[in-house]
Amino acid sequence: MNIPAILAIDEGTTGTRAAWVTRDGGVHALEYRPLSVHSPRPGVVEQNANAVLSQTIEATRAVVQAAKASGVDIKAVAIATQRATAVLWDTVSGEALVPAMVWQDNRFAEELAALGQDWDERLLASVGRPTGVRSPYLWAAHHLNETAEVAAAYKEGRLGFGTIETWLLWSLTAEHSYVATSTNATSAGAYVLASHEYEKDWITALGCPLDLLPELRQDADHFGHTNPELLGISVPILAAMGDQHASTVGLGCLEPGQAMCGHGTGSFVDMLTGPTPPLKPGLYDGTLTMAGWRRHNETVYAVETFTATTGSALDWVCNTLGWFESSRQISELAATATGSNGVMFVPTLTGIRTPVVEPGLRSSLTGLSMANTRAEVAYAVLEGVAQSVASSVEANEESAGMAVTEIVVGGGLSGSDPLIQMQADLTGIPMRRLPGTEYATLRGAAFMAGSDGILWNSLQSAVAALGPGEVFKPRMSTAERLDRRSQWQQRIASELALVHR
Repeated sequence: MNIPAILAIDEGTTGTRAAWVTRDGGVHALEYRPLSVHSPRPGVVEQNANAVLSQTIEATRAVVQAAKASGVDIKAVAIATQRATAVLWDTVSGEALVPAMVWQDNRFAEELAALGQDWDERLLASVGRPTGVRSPYLWAAHHLNETAEVAAAYKEGRLGFGTIETWLLWSLTAEHSYVATSTNATSAGAYVLASHEYEKDWITALGCPLDLLPELRQDADHFGHTNPELLGISVPILAAMGDQHASTVGLGCLEPGQAMCGHGTGSFVDMLTGPTPPLKPGLYDGTLTMAGWRRHNETVYAVETFTATTGSALDWVCNTLGWFESSRQISELAATATGSNGVMFVPTLTGIRTPVVEPGLRSSLTGLSMANTRAEVAYAVLEGVAQSVASSVEANEESAGMAVTEIVVGGGLSGSDPLIQMQADLTGIPMRRLPGTEYATLRGAAFMAGSDGILWNSLQSAVAALGPGEVFKPRMSTAERLDRRSQWQQRIASELALVHR
């Protein structure tokens, strides 16, 4: 008998994964393909969109072939993607015309900041975020004015534009579906949360033509059918959403007050506020109001704060600086230390988002003396990530006007016991880690696609099989926690003072 399953794709910043997900939440036949990210100059972060597509196709085809060999009946496809990474492509050749602008990019920070005085108040009320430090629409407008090949494609009616999700849906569907979903559109900075439409005046002010905009859809929707010539199968694509949102669902965070801490390239804390928006949107520039997801024509709202470079910071200290062999070794060494002994690491390689948005802030390692050990440096590196998470949690709570009741952790670094214990200690909130958290994004996308009777009858029934997981309770006293947080805040203030002097 064939086993029914959802084929899930997780197209992230540094790699693409694909697998099939079964009724018990099991993730099977995982395929992974690495992706490269390039930073040719400070502030500019780019990626080859054609490589993103080819690696996604390759991983997905491998899963399809494995499913056929294993008697698995793939009922539908679900896609989760990195958000706000923008692509411009030729709709005739199907090729990307310029390198994609990755979500970590901040090359237009000054240009957007100059527009903030006139636009921030309106944008905070409608799209839940200020002008920010990057905009796919402004990026597209610059290429239309500065890149002859892009301008010619637009003039001849063969220019496609969108985030990675739009690029993949257009490329992978037989119908060439040209659409964007709530969670990806909200991250792009011009999605009116209350009415599920584009903030067209803002897009026009940025110089992006409105006729380039993909059609807005829900995160759970019918997006067309996979092209069998590309993927070897023709089934409906029933979900497409941002990766952090998919991870939130995949970790079982469905109710107001629950939060997800997802560790990947960056560390994200997404807190659900339910069907009503947060109480104090815009309290912090780096804390964003967004659609947690949209299905059945209803939006679940969320607030999100993130540190852009945590996982990538660990990769950097290992691979570029050569301090450690791997992030696993960092964790193992940190577990042998009783603390950092005065060392502090700030993992802000591309700027900071809380307490203020400052793209000019750089990473730092301070407090070193001849008495420090390698294990203490490892401890400091992990504590820098945990402190950043604690700052995100506090900002989310203040913006939402409610307390975080539970944090469920996921992503690669969530496998580090020392890191997750530090997070519990520095937030004073228990951390719950489910088995296989590294698959949360794949699971969440599959849950979104299959929860209308295909595999499950609701999102709640989909997550019920995940179990209670492992809980890390705070061990640190309140006084010690407040002291450690105060030291961190003073360190950040000192670093910001250096930027602004």
